[in-house]
Amino acid sequence: MKSGSGAVIGLSAVGGLTSLTGIPMLIAPLGATAVLMFGQPASPLAQPINVFAGYFIATLLGVGAAMAFPGLWEVSAVAVGLSIALMLMFRVTHPPAGAIPLVATASPYQSGTLFVVVLAGCISLLLLALVLHWIPPRAQYPRRVD
Repeated sequence: MKSGSGAVIGLSAVGGLTSLTGIPMLIAPLGATAVLMFGQPASPLAQPINVFAGYFIATLLGVGAAMAFPGLWEVSAVAVGLSIALMLMFRVTHPPAGAIPLVATASPYQSGTLFVVVLAGCISLLLLALVLHWIPPRAQYPRRVD
């Protein structure tokens, strides 16, 4: 119940930002991030460095692909593959981030807007995860990545 409630509250906070800013911020990858952060907080894939770095890499590649080759679906596939390779290389794998190049190439977001959406979503979910996992029964979050 605690994990499910955290996801509801976290994604509601992101939805609230949508209402305040007028920018659609509820993107599908954030739902998958909520599953990891609230449901599997011990997973290396749910740690803040993985979340932020994974999303940064994928957003950078996705936006770059969308700007350099607008309308080419093939570039989306390449950007996802490169995102995975770089996340693995830097040891910051966050599976939901793999969807960001698809969002970047298939949505009307302008390049800077997607960075704002992803960053605001990550910060909102992280702050709530820190609070939620502090409430008993406590879960250590974040965990040290060795």
